[in-house]
Amino acid sequence: MEVLQKIEEMLQPIIEGTDIFIVRLKIKPTNNVKVYLDADDGFPVSKSSSVNRQLRKAIDESGMFPDGDYSLEVSSPGIDEPLLLHRQYMKNVGRKLEVTGKDDTVELGMLREVSDTHITMEVPAGPKKKEVKTIEIPFESIKQAIVQISF
Repeated sequence: MEVLQKIEEMLQPIIEGTDIFIVRLKIKPTNNVKVYLDADDGFPVSKSSSVNRQLRKAIDESGMFPDGDYSLEVSSPGIDEPLLLHRQYMKNVGRKLEVTGKDDTVELGMLREVSDTHITMEVPAGPKKKEVKTIEIPFESIKQAIVQISF
């Protein structure tokens, strides 16, 4: 069984019954294990450190890395990372998104709804961009979608 699959299996009971979900797992040749998690109600440092402690204990007890020859990082994907999962889109309804289509078109607007097959956004329309129009973008045509933070 692959190392990442084993780590995911160790992670499941830790996050079961919580709002935390797995976004992505990575491992570098130097045994640097990176676990990217998110949560429906946000993923503060307290959640990250709790999962890190529990997962580190499970990895150590498994003997997967003899002599403790690994490093473990548990974090959220980061605000500039593209959305990968349907659940991430759901969490970001009401936020501004930049969506790049597979045809390299770019739409910038407010994420209003998420269905099983597409997202619905309000984007600027008209000559002065003061009006908005509603567009639907099928998931299958999205190359990447990144939340835009306003300051």
